[in-house]
Amino acid sequence: MCRSIKRLREGADVVPDPEIHEAALQYVRKVSGFRQPSAKHRDAFDRAVEEIAASSKELLDAVARELA
Repeated sequence: MCRSIKRLREGADVVPDPEIHEAALQYVRKVSGFRQPSAKHRDAFDRAVEEIAASSKELLDAVARELA
């Protein structure tokens, strides 16, 4: 489904927050079908990006701790 989203984790290296945010944005765009949502959907779109970015960061941090 999201083949164009690049893999963020490379061993125990720390992934910069902007890269995590960009991957979350790509994912939400793919799932929602919107490149730029309308004003009506903007809040839900932005909230989804932030929630996915936060969850992704939590996951990547946990994996990095286990590998360190």
